[in-house]
Amino acid sequence: MLFWIISALLTVLVAVVLLSPLLRASARVSLYDEGEAAVYRDQLRELDRDKASGLISADDADYARAEIGRRLLAIAGRAKTGGEGAEPSEASAARPVGRRRYTFSQAFILLCLPVIGLAGYLEIGSPGTLDAPLAARIENPGDDVDLLVAKVERHLAGNPEDGNGWNVLAPVYFRIGRLPDAELAFRNAIRILGPDAERMNGLGETLVLRNDGIVTDDAQMAFQAALKIEPNNPRADFYLALALEQSGRRAEALTAFQAIAAASPPTAPWMALVNQHIAANSAGVPLANASPQVAAPQQAPTAANPAAPGNPSADDIANAQQMSEADRGEMIRGMVASLDARLKEDPNNFEGWMRLVRSYAMLKDTEKAEAALKDGLKAFPAAGAEGQQLIAMAKELGLDVEEVSQ
Repeated sequence: MLFWIISALLTVLVAVVLLSPLLRASARVSLYDEGEAAVYRDQLRELDRDKASGLISADDADYARAEIGRRLLAIAGRAKTGGEGAEPSEASAARPVGRRRYTFSQAFILLCLPVIGLAGYLEIGSPGTLDAPLAARIENPGDDVDLLVAKVERHLAGNPEDGNGWNVLAPVYFRIGRLPDAELAFRNAIRILGPDAERMNGLGETLVLRNDGIVTDDAQMAFQAALKIEPNNPRADFYLALALEQSGRRAEALTAFQAIAAASPPTAPWMALVNQHIAANSAGVPLANASPQVAAPQQAPTAANPAAPGNPSADDIANAQQMSEADRGEMIRGMVASLDARLKEDPNNFEGWMRLVRSYAMLKDTEKAEAALKDGLKAFPAAGAEGQQLIAMAKELGLDVEEVSQ
């Protein structure tokens, strides 16, 4: 019943809005007629004065009075019949047509629009569906996540110390992107139920996402607490290793990522991401437990990943040692330009973008470094782990990250 009342009120409101300019136009026409009649009545009074003063003959006065009377009758006829007796002037002839047009428009708005709206609702709507009050829908939410969340929120509003309720709600908030609410829910669950590895990991991840992928001190404390509770915890290990990488401690980050890889099954779902971080942190850093040949400074990039695009071959390194400084610089620029061209053809190479941005920065070509960073973030958006690594490295190199990432 409430639906039909609201529909009727909305229909009346729309009709009033549509009719208002037509009603104003009709009112303007009526005011015009009244003003015209007042002028003719003034003319009759003036005619009587002129006749009494002898300024006009009786015959002329009678003729003028008849003409003025005819015009007054014409105005009265327009008001009564909507213009049937209008005078034959162009302006007066247009008024009856306008009035009839307004009448048709008003009738259409008042009758046809509601009929059309009702017919459309009966065709595509569900007039027979029973009302579903919010309370009833919350009691039986089905698969509607919003209603499920509302149900738990309603319960927690009356039972704020229900730790299990907060524990259930926190990861749901996290998945649907309500990060401030997720943080509050995790903290309440930890306060009431005590910390465990899952809750501490959830709180840490929420803090990381709230800070645009940066592992803050608070997040590190949460992951460290999770590790104390559950030492075999690759999720916490990963974020702590990422914190080392973001702080510029790449050698330590590499060791941490290698430890995760060594402790994980080869088919673990996180291994691809861990290997990407190992590759990214291996450039220019001696590998853990590597042989002396691999750890040699000149051989480090090649030993880390010889298949990576842009890495010099052994022949390139040997030739570079025979060159002058100018020729060597030209060779390096040519290799960087070649890497840039290959990445434009195949942008899905994270290590290549890391190397390209770093190379341009080392060559003091800030403009190209920032352009490469921008292109790399198109392939690996800033919301992802790879994008965050690109941004962290760019900050270490002194690039304008804010402008590039916008």
